[in-house]
Amino acid sequence: MEYNLTEHARDALEKRRIALEWLERTLAAPQWVEKDAIDGSLEHRLARIEEFGGLVLRVIVNANASPLRVVTAYFDRRRSSR
Repeated sequence: MEYNLTEHARDALEKRRIALEWLERTLAAPQWVEKDAIDGSLEHRLARIEEFGGLVLRVIVNANASPLRVVTAYFDRRRSSR
């Protein structure tokens, strides 16, 4: 899958210790997909990362961009506790 990382997304991956493999897995095969509540061009792709204690990784992308543009990524601790 082709995608671009924004500068913010690159920084987020490094600071939050998110492996590129996890990001790519979540992009390609999310377990859940949610529309952004504010910006209709954004999509939230979520997947549980067993290698990181089962936490849910949330990857926010601009789904209208070609290739896909990753805006940010973080472990969604509220979603993970469910």
